[in-house]
Amino acid sequence: MIRKLLTVIEETHREAEREIKPPTRKAAAIAVIRNPFAGRYVEDLSELIAIGEMLGGLLGERAVRALGIQPGQAHSYGKAAIVGEDGELEHAAAILHPKLGAPLRAAVEKGAALVPSAKKRGGIGAAIDVPLGHKDAAYVRSHFDAMEVRVPDAPRRDEIVVAVVITDSGRPLPRIGGLQVHEIVGKDGLR
Repeated sequence: MIRKLLTVIEETHREAEREIKPPTRKAAAIAVIRNPFAGRYVEDLSELIAIGEMLGGLLGERAVRALGIQPGQAHSYGKAAIVGEDGELEHAAAILHPKLGAPLRAAVEKGAALVPSAKKRGGIGAAIDVPLGHKDAAYVRSHFDAMEVRVPDAPRRDEIVVAVVITDSGRPLPRIGGLQVHEIVGKDGLR
């Protein structure tokens, strides 16, 4: 089912001619999988839902490990999928929405906030911006961000690219207000 796994780390050391110490870091863990329903309509998408559950834990753990942090030190998360030409957007939705979230939250400890997501159809080399938000409080504006991911040889017509992104901080030099990290309560997913 999995053809390829990739992990990409992005570090920002300078922004607006200022040094960022420590650098802000994002890690994308990406899986390229075969779409079992490519080219045909299927009413029951439970096979893809189960794949999403498995990938939530696998990719979440890989991204946390890539950052070299403990799960509780993760700040933001996000998820995205690109379905190949012979697939449906609903195939990406089946992977991302019903069950991927619980194991992803376990990989980052807690995760009271909604996991931002994106999905699209695309061909080989298509890029997608994985939206990010603070894992415990949606009102933390300093963590509204995204990370672009792409796999040079995917998705093929019958594949799906699935990405999870975890960060160890917010954007570099945030200054637009909103709830601050030290003010997070983390119970309702908003504050």
